[in-house]
Amino acid sequence: MPRNSKERAAVEKIAAAAGEHGVAVESCANCTAPMIGAYCAVCGQERESHRRSIFGLVHNLFEEIVSFDSRILRTARALVVRPGELSLAFQQGRSRRYVPALRLYLFVSLLFFLVLDATRLAIVQVQVTATPAKIVTDGGGHKILSANGPMYVPDCLAKEPGPHYSATPQVHFFGRIGDFQNHIPASALASLDRDLKHGGRSNAGDKLGGWITSRVLHTLDAVAINPAAVNGPLTEWIPRVLFVLLPLYALLLAIFYWRQRRKFYFIDHLVFSLHVHSFVFVAILAAVGLAQVVPAGTAAWAALTAIGLYILLAIRRFYRQNWFWTCTKFATISAFYTLFFLLPAIAVIFLFSLLEV
Repeated sequence: MPRNSKERAAVEKIAAAAGEHGVAVESCANCTAPMIGAYCAVCGQERESHRRSIFGLVHNLFEEIVSFDSRILRTARALVVRPGELSLAFQQGRSRRYVPALRLYLFVSLLFFLVLDATRLAIVQVQVTATPAKIVTDGGGHKILSANGPMYVPDCLAKEPGPHYSATPQVHFFGRIGDFQNHIPASALASLDRDLKHGGRSNAGDKLGGWITSRVLHTLDAVAINPAAVNGPLTEWIPRVLFVLLPLYALLLAIFYWRQRRKFYFIDHLVFSLHVHSFVFVAILAAVGLAQVVPAGTAAWAALTAIGLYILLAIRRFYRQNWFWTCTKFATISAFYTLFFLLPAIAVIFLFSLLEV
């Protein structure tokens, strides 16, 4: 007997038994199989036809909104205060009460950038200070003496007439756009451009060197006008690159928990990765708010500590191993992920952001 026929026969037996106990049994409008609950057990057709009055539709909409809001609140509470609970609920087949992992990640990441945009906070701003520099001869060559210490330069540049300036970039994270301004004299900017172009001409045969020089010049000009010039491209490249990191982190988890492959499929590791990265956005957003009242470095270390502790507890709850193996795998996975995935990804983000300035 085909599987669908077996299911139909089983449903009919259950419906008959339910009818004997006074339970109202209806026929499915789609496949005519007996229906006991809100959905047909054979084809999945909903009992409710949705043909109702306007008042009924409004009432149903209100119920769905309240239900959705409660699910968001449950998800937010589990995400923040119960590390690993959302992933464990998915793995155990009880995730109906929570927002799906991918939808949660997209929502939290979108909320992160919307909050930054609404509050006019930049991920990074680069403030450039131009310091007068004097070229002197030290016997073996030439060097520039500036506020940052001696810096050797080629002879061809040393022969250029002054004045000379040294550029000192200062990076500010999560500051309000407009709080940092560059006050670079036109003569200083022209001197920096000239020195960089001169360096590019000294490497005329090197196409890569010339291209890098032109990009540095363009970026310097843009940042000199607007310290937040790099922020726009950053907000575009961060979500793209992080979306690539999600399966890579899941792959590391799958490798280190290979012996439990029959218990945890790759989709389980991927869902865990989505939840962890969702919390990372929440922690960074909290650090952004904290950075408005305490030094940015303090807020950053607080966020890193919270993220590390959260991932450790999440791994412990989700994979259910003892503390020794949990701590060992957490440290090893974090080191691999940071050195081989996260840091190169940050470099790629800044590289492509600079190319789009």
